[in-house]
Amino acid sequence: MRDPSPPGRVRGWAATVLRLTSLRLRLVVVFALVALTAAVSASGIAYWLNRDAVLTRTQNAALNDFRKSLEDNAGSLPRRPPCDQLQDAANRMASTTQHYEVVLIDREKDGSDCAAPSDSEVFTLNVVPPALRKAVNKERPADEGDGVPYHLYWQRITIGGDPFLVGGAKVIGDGPAGYMLKSLASERDDLNSLAWSLGIATALALIGSALLAQAAASTVLRPVQRLGEAAKRLGEGKLDTRLRVSGTDELADLSRTFNRTAESLEERVEELSAREAASRRFVADMSHELRTPLTAITAVTEVLEEEADNLDPMIEPAVRLVVTETRRLGDLVENLMEVTRFDAGTARLVLDDVDVADQVTACIDARAWLDAVELDAKRGIMARLDPRRLDVILANLIGNALKHGGSPVRVSVRTAAEGTEEAQLVIEVRDHGPGIPEDVLPHVFDRFYKASASRPRSEGSGLGLSIALENAHIHGGDITAANSPDGGALFTLRLPMDASRLAPGEDGDGGADDNGGER
Repeated sequence: MRDPSPPGRVRGWAATVLRLTSLRLRLVVVFALVALTAAVSASGIAYWLNRDAVLTRTQNAALNDFRKSLEDNAGSLPRRPPCDQLQDAANRMASTTQHYEVVLIDREKDGSDCAAPSDSEVFTLNVVPPALRKAVNKERPADEGDGVPYHLYWQRITIGGDPFLVGGAKVIGDGPAGYMLKSLASERDDLNSLAWSLGIATALALIGSALLAQAAASTVLRPVQRLGEAAKRLGEGKLDTRLRVSGTDELADLSRTFNRTAESLEERVEELSAREAASRRFVADMSHELRTPLTAITAVTEVLEEEADNLDPMIEPAVRLVVTETRRLGDLVENLMEVTRFDAGTARLVLDDVDVADQVTACIDARAWLDAVELDAKRGIMARLDPRRLDVILANLIGNALKHGGSPVRVSVRTAAEGTEEAQLVIEVRDHGPGIPEDVLPHVFDRFYKASASRPRSEGSGLGLSIALENAHIHGGDITAANSPDGGALFTLRLPMDASRLAPGEDGDGGADDNGGER
């Protein structure tokens, strides 16, 4: 079944998320939001202040003119004037510079109502809201307010989508009532133009803030980016990485601190590298120098071992102890030299085509383990490996299982494919012992590690499993240790079927094998 989320798409999504959460983008967004909030607030306040000022000025001018014109024209009319006089008064009132329409209302002498509009097609009494007419005609008692029985009232209304101002008042002394209608369309257009202007100003402020944020981000983040790249190079081992420092701000101080840290780290690493190199040279030189006297001692011990049966019974145990410890010392020296090669990076592979089943059988037969080992390996499994190093690995794993586990030790050989990678050689070594304690498992491949403090000395050097692991690594493989569900310890060796890509064609180094490890 095909994976619905291929790695490339996942990486693309991850890169998109990183871009969307980058510091640069967040800085631009914050600048834009602050500028937008400030611009919208300022524009809104400016709009409402200007709107109130414009409407108030227009409204007061029209109402004051209407009040004066009503007093001058309707106040001089006789009581219960005829309709023609009301009409003339309405026409005169509508001819002022405020350009509003007027309706005058009164009763004639015969008791009938007379409504005189200045323009009956534009403004009639039906346009006036009932609440406004009720307020205009309502007489107040003399002891309320300012003592004037009638007042001027106004209201803003909308007719056909256009705004209008409606005002009304009654002439004192039971005179006619007058209403005016003034269009506010010009004021609306002016306010709309102001709103558009403020909107454009807000958009320009937003664009300007984004550009400013971009410039600020570039100024601030460029040194941070350089610092990140330098830290990455430093993490890759380029300890001579330094930053160019300019200025006296906080970022410059950070760059100086980075340079001092990198310089201190470089000095420390050089010192540790020198000490490590000296330590490796010491171990290598010591091991090399010990080989010559050990060769002579080994020859003597072999002679003593052959004559042990003819020696005095009181001397024989001491002779056999010397022989055993001499062999142990020789193995330890060889192992130290092998470890030194790994640490120095001079260990090389000498590859050959190997029948794995034959190689395992030869390893077991050479050490006389045939009676204690069960082998499950099909012949014909060919791999291109270093036979000597494979023999060292097998000898250590099987010897360790026999020493610390229980017979029989089962060795199985198979091949396995890891996903789309090349096939691997898998060799499992399982014993029938008590298994490995959980607190010991992480340390079984450590050098000189001993699981029990009660037996600090053993026949092994404590380097066998670590040497086996190094030999697996040089092939591009690995060894893992675990406890089998059926009991006993289980060591699993995984090696590539062809290690040619890891062998530059150089001759390999000789080395010792170790028939046991400590755990």
